[in-house]
Amino acid sequence: MAIAAVLLSAGPVAAQVFDWVPESRTGGKLLLTGGVSAVEGSGGGGIATWAVTTGYGAEDGVGANLHATWINLPDYEFRSVGAAVGLWDRVELSIARQEFDTGATGALLGLGKGFTFTQDIVGLKVKVAGDAVYDSDSWMPQIAVGAQFKSNDQGAIIAAVGGRDDEGTDVYVAATKLFLGQSLLVSGAVRWTNANQTGLLGYGGDRNDDLEPQFEGSVGYLLSPNLVVGAEYRTKPDNLGFAKEDDWVDVYAAYALNKHLSVTAAWADLGSIATFEDQRGLYLSLQVGF
Repeated sequence: MAIAAVLLSAGPVAAQVFDWVPESRTGGKLLLTGGVSAVEGSGGGGIATWAVTTGYGAEDGVGANLHATWINLPDYEFRSVGAAVGLWDRVELSIARQEFDTGATGALLGLGKGFTFTQDIVGLKVKVAGDAVYDSDSWMPQIAVGAQFKSNDQGAIIAAVGGRDDEGTDVYVAATKLFLGQSLLVSGAVRWTNANQTGLLGYGGDRNDDLEPQFEGSVGYLLSPNLVVGAEYRTKPDNLGFAKEDDWVDVYAAYALNKHLSVTAAWADLGSIATFEDQRGLYLSLQVGF
């Protein structure tokens, strides 16, 4: 949590940190409408992909964020840090590093106590139609397409458990709409992937090696301009014979202190991971940006 503490302490001075960006080029979006930072680094929900671009830059501006995410599970710990840039409210570039720490469970799995899988993710998202917010009288959502290029550092272990590769590429189509009059956000995405636990356990397996469509959905209700509560659901492939992979679900609250600092807390149920059942726990993410 040391990185998260650094981000939190940076919040009060974030405006000064980003003073080099002209004010006319930032801050055009409404609070929280750029989403928070997803576990794979893109702007969106915590575990689900949205069609929005990160940050608060409007159509002639830029926005950017740094994030730190931590998920505390009964037998594992998940960490992610990264950065994302939104350009002209149309293009998003993101990078993230995920760490999956097996802790004491690593010894039971034969990997060694504290064994950690690390994965790097580079993402690209492009808005192709619609607007998530400003066409509020229309049912037309904002639609985006994207790709995430992933690389895991534990190829030998992945092969030993039945994974086919330590690198993979996900592609997705997402649609997101905020109905301002009803204070309701709805988002859905279809992701074509063969990633095991988002790629932390590699790609493909002895049961399946093909890219298959998976669904990611979010709903959120704005209790106030700076507080949203909701739930997410994400289906997962089940490629490895040695361990089933369950769908993910969470219930969350995201609070924006201002356009430079937000925090997301959730109760997350990640199901079975590497033969250990009932992986449920606290999700906490901090985001600093503009």
